Amino acid sequence: MARAIWSGSISFGLLNVPVKLYSAVSRKSVSFRELRQSDSSRVRHKRVAEADGDEVPYEEIVKGYEIAPEQYVVLTRDELEELDPKKTRAIEIQDFVDLDEIDPIYFDHPYYLGPDKGAEKAYALLVKAMADAKKVAVARFVLRNREHLAAIRPMGKVLTMATMRFADEVVTPEELDDVVPENGRKLAKRELEMARQLIESLSTDFDPEKYRDEYREELVALIERKARGEEVVEAVSEEPKPTKAPDLMAALEESLAAIQGEPLAAGSKRDGAKGRKKTTAAKSKSGSGSKSRSRSQSRAKAAK
Repeated sequence: MARAIWSGSISFGLLNVPVKLYSAVSRKSVSFRELRQSDSSRVRHKRVAEADGDEVPYEEIVKGYEIAPEQYVVLTRDELEELDPKKTRAIEIQDFVDLDEIDPIYFDHPYYLGPDKGAEKAYALLVKAMADAKKVAVARFVLRNREHLAAIRPMGKVLTMATMRFADEVVTPEELDDVVPENGRKLAKRELEMARQLIESLSTDFDPEKYRDEYREELVALIERKARGEEVVEAVSEEPKPTKAPDLMAALEESLAAIQGEPLAAGSKRDGAKGRKKTTAAKSKSGSGSKSRSRSQSRAKAAK
């Protein structure tokens, strides 16, 4: 059963809807301990002072902001607590906007908002009204002594809430001028047409179930094999090579031919609709491309 990590109320206008907050993700990762190689003894980290190497108790540690090399402005816990955002149990809606207006780069961590006891009707009303309006609520709330910006939207019969990054936390594309120069190579019309056709041939409906964490699965399999005492042969994987500019057209034609399952005919024109019909069959042949084939070969070598 899901456990609430926060409780409060959604507030806008004179309406207050008591809600509970639930995490919408369950992180899947493989954790390791640090060990000494010679005898597998556990390695533990301690807080020590640079001046004398003595271990420092947690209660004696203060926060310091470095304003110059080895010069700090020290802030006590009491001073930091005074600056903490006002602890409130309200998720205060400030605006309603279209979802398309929010770039995904602003989204951070997803949650579910469920109704608190006795608020089921008001909650259902808010879900339905927001769904009908096709709007997303932009709100502020405090979680773990930190103020967050958040986007609330309906998903079926439940409200979801994603914490958001503030504008000054997002690096703008304009700051990448030296990384992405404007005076790049001029695109040929034929190259652009082939690239669009390639995208069309690979277009499909989004199905999250088909995407798996292949690295984690292979890592767990490796750990299990070693736990059983099996010999593991190190597999050598090939790094993908970037496509050179003069070979761009050839790479596009070969990619499109492979996806459509057709032999490459020099100078022949491909039909986009025909490619889309063959997408499913081609994907089952190609899988995730050379990366998947390389991993399959790696697994086969390791199994031997």
